[in-house]
Amino acid sequence: MEHQLRRETPLVEMQGVSKRFPGVLANQNVDLVLFPGEIHALLGENGAGKSTLMNILAGLYHPDEGTIRWRGKGVELDSPRAAFEVGIGMVHQHFMLVQPLTVAENVTLGLNDGRMILDLEAVAERIQLLGRRYKLRVDPNRPVWQLSVGEQQRVEILKLLYRDVELLILDEPTAVLTPQEAEELGETLRQMTAEGKAVVLITHKLDEVMRFSDRVTVLRDGRVASVVETSQTTKAELAHEMVGREVLFRLEREEVQTGSLILSLRNVHALNKKGLPALQGVSLDIRRGEILGIAGVAGNGQQSLAEVITGLRTVSEGQIWVGATEVTNQPPLTAIEAGVSYIPADRMGTGAVGTLSVADNLMMKSYRRPPLSNGQLLSFDAIRGYARYLMESFRIAAPSPETPVRLLSGGNLQKVILARELDAEHSLLIAAYPSRGLDVGATEMVRRHLLAQRRAGKAILLISEELDELLTLSDRIAVLYEGRIMGIFPAAEANIETLGLMMAGEAIGNQIDSLVKSNQQN
Repeated sequence: MEHQLRRETPLVEMQGVSKRFPGVLANQNVDLVLFPGEIHALLGENGAGKSTLMNILAGLYHPDEGTIRWRGKGVELDSPRAAFEVGIGMVHQHFMLVQPLTVAENVTLGLNDGRMILDLEAVAERIQLLGRRYKLRVDPNRPVWQLSVGEQQRVEILKLLYRDVELLILDEPTAVLTPQEAEELGETLRQMTAEGKAVVLITHKLDEVMRFSDRVTVLRDGRVASVVETSQTTKAELAHEMVGREVLFRLEREEVQTGSLILSLRNVHALNKKGLPALQGVSLDIRRGEILGIAGVAGNGQQSLAEVITGLRTVSEGQIWVGATEVTNQPPLTAIEAGVSYIPADRMGTGAVGTLSVADNLMMKSYRRPPLSNGQLLSFDAIRGYARYLMESFRIAAPSPETPVRLLSGGNLQKVILARELDAEHSLLIAAYPSRGLDVGATEMVRRHLLAQRRAGKAILLISEELDELLTLSDRIAVLYEGRIMGIFPAAEANIETLGLMMAGEAIGNQIDSLVKSNQQN
């Protein structure tokens, strides 16, 4: 079936496409051919030009050089509307939804069908039909702000299906999904391509590339490094093509002697932004030289757990201590001064200020002390030197320290936050999805940094939906379900099957209670 489809006229032909920004050549003479009925993975390091190339195809950018053909005919995609009109749509890494509006209202935003009054009941009915057909079920009458991140992504895809697009571009679609949701999305994409649609999958997750895609194009430094059939390559070969060196998928975690107690939570309760229970009686400890991993399906209290420790969410009951400092319901500065560094899940909303420069974002934790400041005066030369040092150390791809972070790729923005938090003076690091959206080389770097922090005697709370990551890095793993700790296991005794059952709310025998008690007494 695959080879029959490829003998047809290509759906898209991009030839000699180049795109420049001030100080950056994002794409250079790129050729890309997409066929009906295929899932085409687009790989590359952070900043390799993947999103830029697809933003050109989606009508957001105009190429400086090159041509685009749609079904053999030249097209000018000078706006997203022009792309929609030929049948191209894109789901961006950061969703483009209006939170107060309903699903149905969001799906119809921008439609121009000539009618003065929109029949929202008919829209809702079609959304439900599409949801059943593609297993993208979501209530069309619910406001978007009430939806989980996974449900919001379904809305973004439904917006494209509602417009009958033939080519769907998905930018890091599984970065915000659980493993189960990612598997369901893969099945949905397979169904779409079986109907003759084409899908471009921009991703860093090589397991998903191998499982779902038909062909792979690898970009490096804005150029095409290789185009291969997925069935004819391996994860190791793709990783080497992306970063130009061998990548270790498994790192050795040496034994480290744990030290004094750094983080202690006792019977902590908290509400989420909807006023519903987010944490229910959470108790846990972390010591120096230890990584405690938090496993759980998205929306089960992970974000609230990080926020109550860092002072971003109020505790309704219980106590939190960082070292000798009680931080319960104290402002974030108290947690910072107690030695807390925080890599948040929400990069742009919580982790960075988009309009400020790379240098400004990097010095947010350290501007109070020399050499960046002397009393009340900042040393801008020292700040620029500090920023260049961190940019080089963490391989942050940006034209200069003065570049606004909103212009960076998602992966490079994550590196800015990582550099700032890891370089800050701290005894406790809270890392929420630290490798989300990073390429394989950068993911390896992040994991090496976390293990180095552990060796240096830091305490680390690692929140991740990547069970392999948790099993590789953690000393102990706690499973969070509906705001409750279901159990705490030594990582060496945990397995994916048991963790998956507990993430779904199943208590695995009486062993759980004894493990919880033993870890709380640790």
